[in-house]
Amino acid sequence: MFGRLRTAELTISHGSQAASFLLGGLVLVTAGAVSFLSYDVSAVTEWAFEVLGVGFLTLLGLLLFVALYSLISVNNTVEDPERREYWYSIGMQAANGVTTLALTFTLLGISLGIGSLAAQELTPDTVQKVIRDLTANFSLAFMTTVVGLPVSAVMRALLVITFKKPSADHGSL
Repeated sequence: MFGRLRTAELTISHGSQAASFLLGGLVLVTAGAVSFLSYDVSAVTEWAFEVLGVGFLTLLGLLLFVALYSLISVNNTVEDPERREYWYSIGMQAANGVTTLALTFTLLGISLGIGSLAAQELTPDTVQKVIRDLTANFSLAFMTTVVGLPVSAVMRALLVITFKKPSADHGSL
């Protein structure tokens, strides 16, 4: 019974740490975008939802949560090499899932753009609307790649470095 309580306690602890890192990272990225782009928070948020979409952002958030949870678990299971390897594998799969997600949404955006181009008649009167729709879909395509690939690379790097860190250095993330 105490083993189950300890497991539940660790799950909640690691989950809250992962959520804190995810939300803290979101705040830092938003603050960086606000200062770099000179937009207010609502404009940056609106842009993210408009260009990247709710689906991409939701899936990205879930995969990042799993990767962060795994990173914390890798860091806190030094005494159990088998569990450490297990969490490392889960984290790497989640980080690789971010890459797959980014590339899938890239192909989706390109497909939607080509599909919208094929479905509309191109005349001098409609060319502006067709180009507007096409660029909106291509923006989704390329921004998901621009966001997803670096995020995935950072998560993989953090996991590998944490996993390879000598055991005497563990204990704080």
